[in-house]
Amino acid sequence: MFAFGALQQFVFLVLAIVVFAAQAVSLIDAARRPARGYTAEGKLTKTIWLLILGVAAVFGLLGLPPASITSYSFLNVLAVVPAIIYWVDVRPRLLPYGTGGRGGPRGPQGGW
Repeated sequence: MFAFGALQQFVFLVLAIVVFAAQAVSLIDAARRPARGYTAEGKLTKTIWLLILGVAAVFGLLGLPPASITSYSFLNVLAVVPAIIYWVDVRPRLLPYGTGGRGGPRGPQGGW
């Protein structure tokens, strides 16, 4: 059976991996979206979002073991906030613009 300390370390490890995965997926998704969508929807530019999410992903990577649990955990928690904001606020507004590849939608697709 796990000792409480070992269980706590395991939970922190799982949370750190989930947080880093969310940050990395947000960064990749933001990079795939067309730059015109960001400005058309009144959001920060694509470059600024990539910079914010990239820095957050670096903090997430630093929060993974073998780093000490207490050394980067607070920064890791703060660094997940931009990924959450991207997924909740920015990404839904960018979805109508597609991923910027050829053959996809060129702008918002209105209507029901």
